[in-house]
Amino acid sequence: MSPALIFDLDGTLVDTAPDLLGALNAILIAEGRPPVDHADLRHLVGFGARTMMAEAFKMTGAEMDPARLPALIDAYIAHYRKHIAVASRPFAHVEETLALLQAQGARLGVLTNKPQELTDLLLPTLRLDKYFTAIHGAGRYGYNKPDARVFHHVVEELGGGKAVMIGDSATDVATARAAGVPVILVSFGYTPEPARTLGADAVVDDFAQIPATAARLLKN
Repeated sequence: MSPALIFDLDGTLVDTAPDLLGALNAILIAEGRPPVDHADLRHLVGFGARTMMAEAFKMTGAEMDPARLPALIDAYIAHYRKHIAVASRPFAHVEETLALLQAQGARLGVLTNKPQELTDLLLPTLRLDKYFTAIHGAGRYGYNKPDARVFHHVVEELGGGKAVMIGDSATDVATARAAGVPVILVSFGYTPEPARTLGADAVVDDFAQIPATAARLLKN
């Protein structure tokens, strides 16, 4: 049976930071605050809207009133939904590598903590959904990465067998360790710590290196 390759989304397949941070700046401006430089918050993209918003409010003045957080998050998600792929693009060599893997018979899935509804909107908009048989986002179950159960759900949907996790963060490493599978990290994602310090089985600097790296790890 061909291997199952399970990919994270934000920071691994797609550079979503421009639109995520664009939505954040729209909220800041609506609140009478200055926008933040994307470079200052890019490393927090993988930690979710609440973390980014709290940090952005600290950077631009007083901390936010916690009571207002739910409304601000709703406004943020509404703006992001409408602008989900204005500037977001697959990272270099993603599309051709996925096409190669698909042609070789690899079974491909997505496992992300991005909400399912936004995942289901983003991937078709960028025409990446055609490569994946299983697409699992946050909210599909009552638990998310790094819970090993979500990883196993994706693998089961793909037919079982050997699998590898491919991501960009400590959460992806923790998911793989919990599931007992190898993990590859990309070095160009959103982790605040260098990817090579996170304990992955391999780190690649180019997405095109993933097929050979996965084949090597799954041989062991």
